[in-house]
Amino acid sequence: MTEPTTALQEQVSALGPFFTFETHAAGSELVSPWRKLSEVARVESGVLEERVASVRAALAAGGGRPAEAVELRVAASVAHLGLVARVVSPMLGLAALHRLPPRPPTLDELRWHSGLGGAFALSLPRETVAAVAAGDAVATDDAGSVAGARAAAALLAGPVRDLVDAVAPFSVSRRILWGNVASAVNGATAGIVSAAPALARPARTAALLMLRQPQLRDAHTLDPRNGRFRRRSCCLIYRAAPDAAGAVCGDCVLVRR
Repeated sequence: MTEPTTALQEQVSALGPFFTFETHAAGSELVSPWRKLSEVARVESGVLEERVASVRAALAAGGGRPAEAVELRVAASVAHLGLVARVVSPMLGLAALHRLPPRPPTLDELRWHSGLGGAFALSLPRETVAAVAAGDAVATDDAGSVAGARAAAALLAGPVRDLVDAVAPFSVSRRILWGNVASAVNGATAGIVSAAPALARPARTAALLMLRQPQLRDAHTLDPRNGRFRRRSCCLIYRAAPDAAGAVCGDCVLVRR
């Protein structure tokens, strides 16, 4: 018989590559190729600088140009969006199936091994998943849930803010970075609804718990008529194309209504 923690991990991972995760015992020894995700936020590690440079080269190659042709801040914003989406997606997957982790893992507790071109490998502390599995079922079903709002606030104030703080020095405005977070939340929700339509209500409710937090409240708009999401900033990816004439994302503030 599959234990609840493993079952929940498998259910979330089945939602798609950005939701997939492995688990490890909190405080256990690192085993190659796993590394702490917190190294991304440490300037002295050079990991974030290396990742931004790799994203910059990939964006430039798409337009047949040298890396220097793409603004560093554009590559940094795109790199940030990928990182934060990878952290937020499993949390929303857990929430859609059960609830948000009451104490979200820190970047120091999360583990990864890097890769471009898709979702990088991610591992969550087994204790985090166990705490979710042991809680009341679908605790995020009420958008006004005090516990759910507290968990959403902790996630944004913890690992998500750390990623925002890490990328801001690359001359990316915090308005853009928090817009990236809002976009990642909406994108993860859309991914859940597409993969498992039956989870639409709890997924959207969990997303609202995050989008209503102070950091994200002014980063987006939701059309009251149809619930359509639009961010109030741009991730800048259109500027990676020659003459900054690239396409914009579907939720971008620059999309013509």
